[in-house]
Amino acid sequence: MYQSQLLDAYKKAQNYIQDKQIAHDLNLQPSRISEMRKGTRYISDSEAVFLAENAGIPPELALLGIHADRNDNVTIKAMWERIAKKYSKQGLQRLSMSYGAIMIGSVTSLQVINQCALYVLC
Repeated sequence: MYQSQLLDAYKKAQNYIQDKQIAHDLNLQPSRISEMRKGTRYISDSEAVFLAENAGIPPELALLGIHADRNDNVTIKAMWERIAKKYSKQGLQRLSMSYGAIMIGSVTSLQVINQCALYVLC
């Protein structure tokens, strides 16, 4: 789940120890951060951009990651991959490769992993 990685990156960049410190920066209740980590609540676009900018991560990468997190549909995840590929064609290869790594890391189904592998090989 990319949003947990984004929260961890922000936490590390700020030298924070507890998630409630992140919640304070986002003006949220600490329970909201716990919900984000469990996947019952998603990070908003503005929260993702804030966290990414302050963690030294390209905001575009954060937005791609959280939107992929929001979708369990394999077809929609593939669409997000195509968006990343378009960025790659524009010279943002690092963004595309990072997104691919996030997608592979967040996939839980063996069938989806096989589809991604075939997509990369073709």
